[in-house]
Amino acid sequence: MIFGLVTDSTASSIVAGAAKTVVDTARAVASQASDAASGNWIIEHVTDSHTLSFLPFGEIHLPVFPPINIGGISLDMSLTKHVVMLWLVAILVFIVMKAVSRSYKQSLIPGRFASAVEMVIIFIRDDVVVPAIGEKGKRYLPFFLTLFFFILFSNFFELIPYASTPSGDISVTAALAIIAFILVQGSGIKQNGVVGYFRGLVPSGIPIFAIPIIALVEIMGLFTKPFALCVRLFANLLAGDIAIYSFIGLIFVFGTVLVAPLAIGFALFIEILEVLVAFIQAYIFVTLTALFVGMAIHQEH
Repeated sequence: MIFGLVTDSTASSIVAGAAKTVVDTARAVASQASDAASGNWIIEHVTDSHTLSFLPFGEIHLPVFPPINIGGISLDMSLTKHVVMLWLVAILVFIVMKAVSRSYKQSLIPGRFASAVEMVIIFIRDDVVVPAIGEKGKRYLPFFLTLFFFILFSNFFELIPYASTPSGDISVTAALAIIAFILVQGSGIKQNGVVGYFRGLVPSGIPIFAIPIIALVEIMGLFTKPFALCVRLFANLLAGDIAIYSFIGLIFVFGTVLVAPLAIGFALFIEILEVLVAFIQAYIFVTLTALFVGMAIHQEH
């Protein structure tokens, strides 16, 4: 259902944006041709920094603040490009959802875009949250919708020229996974109580000698689940960026424009494929989080 929302005009815009991204990437690589063959420029593009690069037009150096020491822990509150992108994603999600809300207030028949967003919302509610958690899952629906659209918009930022993908930063995906972990444990404890929740981690009817082993495995599972959420989203988005930059870099590795059509063609293919990956990864993150919440609430199953 979600993938059917991409109309022909949207697809044309995506292709145009992907082509512009590849061209801008090639231009940026060309300006750093001396480092292109070494591959160091790829690391510089996919890692976080205190600089917004708009090569060959220039750069914006973000302010750097002195670290704050709290209880022996040093916190660096300086701005980075991924922090800026996170702000932009949050602002964009707010603007889009506000526009959809306004569309429903102005007319009983919303526009095409508002209808498309409504279809996504209904899909998340009826095919993800309710099947995984039950009717009680509707109270968590605002969280899952916020999570889905935030990750989706964040994933799409890699299609914007000169932007970077916050989802390709492991600190961002780790923060999302920690939030999901808190929700899972909090919902399980709220439903079953502290003692009942941790007692329910060990299935009834198993031999006494196996209880310590099962308990250890289940406790480890509490932490491996959010770890899997974190790494899966981070690795998939980072891999796409690296693949695109690597194909562009082949032009400079071989030192000839003869490989340019093939390199740019593969880069464009990966860029368009990233549109599908953006949807899939947002869907998987929300689906797994809903499943983990459902498992914490309904331990008897």
